[in-house]
Amino acid sequence: MKILIVSDTHRKNENYMKVLQMVGKVDMVIHLGDIEGSEYTIQEAAGCPVEMVAGNNDFFSNLPSEKTLQIGKYCVMITHGHHYYINMGSEMLKREAIVQGADIVMYGHTHKPVIDISDKIIAINPGSLSYPRQENRKPSYIIMEVDERGEAKFELKYVE
Repeated sequence: MKILIVSDTHRKNENYMKVLQMVGKVDMVIHLGDIEGSEYTIQEAAGCPVEMVAGNNDFFSNLPSEKTLQIGKYCVMITHGHHYYINMGSEMLKREAIVQGADIVMYGHTHKPVIDISDKIIAINPGSLSYPRQENRKPSYIIMEVDERGEAKFELKYVE
C-alpha cells in the first residue's frame, strides 16, 4: 500500500498536482489540514480515497479536527496539531496519541518535515507543499509504504 501524506497547501495546489504526477498511483492521500476550501480539488485530483482534517486556517470547513484511521496493522491518529501546541514541541501530541492507542500520529501546522520513530510512537509531519519553513525551504511531502509483511516505511521527499 502506498500513501501520499501532505499538509499546509493553503489553497496553492500547484505542487500537490505536481506531486501526484511524480509519485504515480497511490492507494490513499492523507491531508493534514490548512486546505482552505480546496477539499474538492484535493479529492478529485487524487483518484483514490482521501482523508483530511481541518487546520487552523480552515475556518469554514466541516472537516473534523482529528481522526483515527486503521492502515494495515497500524492505528493512525491524524490531526493538524495546533490544538496540541505543536510549535512548542511534539511531546504533548505524542502522549495524547499513545493514550488514544495510536501507533502513528501524523500532523502538520509547523511547515517543517519530521519523521520521528521511537519505541512507543511514530510521529510524522510532511512539512508544507506551499510555504516550507525548514532550513532548505523546499516544499515537502512523505510517502508511506506498507510492505507485504505489513511493515510501514516512510520517505521524506521534496519538490524540486
